[in-house]
Amino acid sequence: MILRWLRGISGAALIGLGVLFALAFEARYWRWRNCFNELGRCYDPVSQDVYLEQAGMVWGGLAAISLLVGLGLVMGLRRRPS
Repeated sequence: MILRWLRGISGAALIGLGVLFALAFEARYWRWRNCFNELGRCYDPVSQDVYLEQAGMVWGGLAAISLLVGLGLVMGLRRRPS
């Protein structure tokens, strides 16, 4: 009973983290995907930020792993026939 409860809480927390990582992926990479130069950098003159192309792999990977593990935990909570 308690283990099942912990799996549900952990799954929901991982799904929430996955959504946050996906938002970071969108803000740090996806908006700027057409701006990167041959060095993998994009300079935004308005905010004076430099965006790195490698951030897409990091934030996207964290989002995918968190979402997949969280969904796996939540989907594993279904009642199994005995």
